[in-house]
Amino acid sequence: MKLRTRLIISFCIIIFVPVLLAGVTMWGFGQYQMRTIRQIYNIDGNAYDYFVNSFKVLSHVTQSDYEELQRVAKETPERLEDISYLVKINKRLEKKYSYLVVRREEDLFYEGDSGKQSLSEECLPEYGSDIIPNASSGFYIEEEEQALVKQIDFQFQDGGRGSAFIVTAMDQMLPEAKRILLDFMLSIVLILIFTAGMLTMWIYQGIINPIRKLEAAAQNIKMGNLDFTIEADGKDEIGELCRNFEEMRYRLKESAEEKVSGEKENKVLISNISHDLKTPITAIKGYVEGIMDGVADTPEKHDKYIRTIYNKANEMDTLINELTLYSKIDTNRIPYNFNRINVADYFNDCVEEVGLDLEAKNIKLTYINYADKGVMIIADPEQLRRVINNIIGNSVKYLDKEKGFINICIRDVGDFIQIEIEDNGKGIAAKDLPYIFKRFYRTDASRNSATGGSGIGLSIVKKIVEDHGGKIWANSKEGTGTIMYFVIRKYQEVIN
Repeated sequence: MKLRTRLIISFCIIIFVPVLLAGVTMWGFGQYQMRTIRQIYNIDGNAYDYFVNSFKVLSHVTQSDYEELQRVAKETPERLEDISYLVKINKRLEKKYSYLVVRREEDLFYEGDSGKQSLSEECLPEYGSDIIPNASSGFYIEEEEQALVKQIDFQFQDGGRGSAFIVTAMDQMLPEAKRILLDFMLSIVLILIFTAGMLTMWIYQGIINPIRKLEAAAQNIKMGNLDFTIEADGKDEIGELCRNFEEMRYRLKESAEEKVSGEKENKVLISNISHDLKTPITAIKGYVEGIMDGVADTPEKHDKYIRTIYNKANEMDTLINELTLYSKIDTNRIPYNFNRINVADYFNDCVEEVGLDLEAKNIKLTYINYADKGVMIIADPEQLRRVINNIIGNSVKYLDKEKGFINICIRDVGDFIQIEIEDNGKGIAAKDLPYIFKRFYRTDASRNSATGGSGIGLSIVKKIVEDHGGKIWANSKEGTGTIMYFVIRKYQEVIN
C-alpha cells in the first residue's frame, strides 16, 4: 500500500472511527440509562425525547404526583388540609429530588423542605396562575435555588384560597445524567486511545519496522558486512526503498567480489607473465653469454644464436602486447576503428600473410570462401586480424602431429558471416571446453615452454568479437583437433 494511501486511510480513521464508536457507545449507554430512568422516574414513550429536553424531563418526573394532587384538589380538597397526607406525598416527592409546599392565602401552610434552603414565598406564583396555558408543565424559577414549580389551586373548607406547589430542585435532579456524561467522556477517551493505538501499530508495522531494517542494514554495510538480505514485502514507497537498498547491497557485494576476483586475476596475470617472461629472458641471456664467451665460433652458430635471440625477443614482445591489451580490455578502452570491409579481399590478404609463416613451420593451410565476392562487414580490420592471429597462434601452439594442417572457411549465414578455423592439434578435453574463453584459464597445467602463455589470448578474442556484435564458440575432440567458430554481422544498406 502506498504511503500516501496509508496516510489518507489514517486520516479517515482518525475522523470517522471515533465518531462511529462514540455514536455506538452513546447509543448503548443511552439504552441502559433510559431503561434506568424509566424504572426510577416512570417515563414512558420516547425516552430520548425526554432526555434531550431537560425541562420536559423535570416536568415528567413529577407528573403522576401532580395529577394525583390535581384530582384530590378537585374531588376531596379537605385532604390537602391533612398534614399526614401532605407528609406522605412529600416523602414520595423526596425520592424524585422534589418537595411539597402548601400555601393558605399569603402564608405557608406546609413546607416539605423545612430546615433546608427553600424558595422564598415571594418567588411562588400567585393564586390563579395554574389556569395559564401549559402551566401544568411548571414554572421555571431562578433564585439561589433553581427550581421547576408546578401549581395546583384549590379552596380550603372555610373558603380560603390555597395553592399546592411541587418544587423540583434542578441542581439535584437526574444525577444519573452526570454519570452518563462521565461515562460518555471516559468512553470517548478510551475510544481515542484505542484508535491512536491501532493507528500507531499499523504505522509502526508499515513504516517504523522497515526503517529499522534499513538502519540495521546500513550498520552492516558500515561494518563491511554484505552477507545479508533485506526482506521487503510491502508495495509502498518504504517497500520500494527497501528493494532499492537490497539492490544496492547486492551490487556492492558484487562489486566487492569483482574487486577481490580482479585482484586475484591480476596476481595470476603477474605470475603468468613473470613466468613466461623468465623463460625467453633466460634463453636470451644464455645465447648472449655463448656469443660473449666465443661458443658461437662459426658464422652458422652465430646466425643461429642471433635468430634465437630475435625469436625470444618477439615472444616477450607478444606477451607485453597481450598485457597492454588486457589492461585496455579490463577498463573497456580498446580503441576501435570500424570500417566497411569486403570479406573476400580482407580474408585473402589475411590468409596470404599467415600462409607464409605456417609454410615456414611445415603446416598446411587450406582456405575456402563460400560467401559472395561483394559481401561486406563492419569491423575494425586491425582488431579482427588480432582475433584470427590469436586463434591460429593457439592452433599452432597445440599442434602435436607430424603433418599439421589449419583450414579456414568463410560462410554466409543470413545476417552474419561465419568464420571457421579448424586444426588437427591435440584438441581440448570436454571438461575444459566451457572455460577456454575465461581469463587466465589454461588447459595445460604443466606450463612448459612449448605451450606457455598468459592465459588471456582467447578472452581477448572473445571480447573483440562481442564488441563487434558477434559471438564465438568452439567444438573439439581430444586427440583429433579443434574448430573455432565466430560470426560477424554483415553490412546492410538501409533503404529509405
